[in-house]
Amino acid sequence: MIQFTALRPILWTENIDETIGFYMRVLGFTLVDRNDDWQWASLRKDEIYMMLSQPNQHERNTSIGFSGSFYFNVNKVDELWEELKTKAKVCYEIESFEWGMREFAIYDNNGYILQFGEPIDNIGNTE
Repeated sequence: MIQFTALRPILWTENIDETIGFYMRVLGFTLVDRNDDWQWASLRKDEIYMMLSQPNQHERNTSIGFSGSFYFNVNKVDELWEELKTKAKVCYEIESFEWGMREFAIYDNNGYILQFGEPIDNIGNTE
C-alpha cells in the first residue's frame, strides 16, 4: 500500500536571508542545508521540516503568496503565544474555539499566515 510519509512545504521568498533569519530568530528553527546557487534552504524545528526558495525559471509566472495558512500543532500554545506576540505581526490573538482548539496566528516576514494550535483537552496535561 502506498503511504504518504511527510509534507515539507517550500515557501517562496524574494529575500531568502531575511526569511531564514525570521524562522531561526523568531520561531527557533535550525538551518539544515542551504544552496546559494539554487537560492534554496532547508529548515527544521522538532519534527517540522520546511524549505525556502526563490521562484526558479519554471515558476516565475506566479507571485509570492499562498491562498491559505500553515497550521502548526504545538504543545504549550499559551507559552508560545506569550513568546511570539511581540516578535511578529499578529493575525489573530490566542483564543479557545468551539472546535476544541486553542490557537493564534501570526504573519511571517513574507506575509504567510502561521497558525499555532493545541487541543483544549491537552492544555493542563503534564505529558
